This record gives sequence, structure tokens and C-alpha cells, in this order.
Amino acid sequence: MLVLILGLILFLGMHSISIVKVSLRDDLVARFGEWPWKAIYGLVSLLGFALIVYGYGLARATPILLYDPPAWLRHLNLLLMLPVFTLLLATYLPGRIQSAAKHPMLLAVKLWATAHLLANGTLADVVLFGSFLAWAVADRISLKRRSGPTVPGAPASPINDAIAIIGGLFLYLLFMFWLHRVLMGVPPIG
Repeated sequence: MLVLILGLILFLGMHSISIVKVSLRDDLVARFGEWPWKAIYGLVSLLGFALIVYGYGLARATPILLYDPPAWLRHLNLLLMLPVFTLLLATYLPGRIQSAAKHPMLLAVKLWATAHLLANGTLADVVLFGSFLAWAVADRISLKRRSGPTVPGAPASPINDAIAIIGGLFLYLLFMFWLHRVLMGVPPIG
């Protein structure tokens, strides 16, 4: 569990710099330079992510059950996950979905985390998904007092929504029927 927690601290900590202090990122860029800062940010985030994956795997080997979700919550999980990939793609594809969601990446993280908290009841699940949910809520609240980051993406176009929806549904089905089992070792259905 400590490896998982360390990974969460590193990953979410790097992603919380602007939440803690709005000008901290700009101060660090001024101090180190744009590319060195991005390299540090990327390396620490990547290390944190690797520790999250490894630590979650270790914690799942000896699970501590906090609650046993009923089957209907697992079905609700599948429904809540449906818009997640579309929202992720809409983050980089400016269109009506991005405008309506305002911060589609954060909305996707909140839906993903909530869906997985409903369907999984071990301590590792609560730590992992609860941490991401708390971070996404805190980041969304902090965006009310600061401007959001500029996200590079495709030029604005009406076709972007169609790409986000079709691509999101494709990724959803890919995860449902194959990739989740390959990456996580657990099939979402069956």
C-alpha cells in the first residue's frame, strides 16, 4: 500500500502545483526554464504513475475488503464509464462537448473514479480512486480562481464532436471487451 500511496503523492502532487499556489508553476518555469521544467514534471509524473500501477498490483494481491458492492452498482459503473473516453478525447478536440463540459478531462476523471468506487470495495480501490476523485474535485474548484491550462489540440471544428463520440465509443468497447482485461487483469464484464 505504501508504494501506491507514494505513487499517488508523486503523480497527483505534480498535477496539484497550480492548485496549491496559482503562480507556482510560472515561478518554477522562470527558475528552471520551460523545457527543463516540463522534463522534471514529466519524469516525476511518469515515476508516480509507474508506482501507482505497481503499488495497486501489490495491494490487489492481498486485498482488504471495506465493502462488497451489490451487482447493480457494477452495472452502474459500466453506464458511468460510457462518456469517459468521449470526454477525454473532447479535451483535445475543441467543439460543443468541450464547451459544455468546460473541463472535460476533469469530468472524465471524476466519472471514472466515482464509477470505480461504486464497483470496487477494497482499501486499495478506495485509496486509488478516492484520491483521483478528491484531486479532480479540488482542481475543478481551484479553476474558479485561476485560468485553466492551455491544452494543445486540434483546431476548432464541428467535426471534432463526431470524432470524440465515435472515438470514445470505440475506446469504450475496446476497454470493455479486451483492453481492461489485458491491462488490469480483470474483465469488466463476466
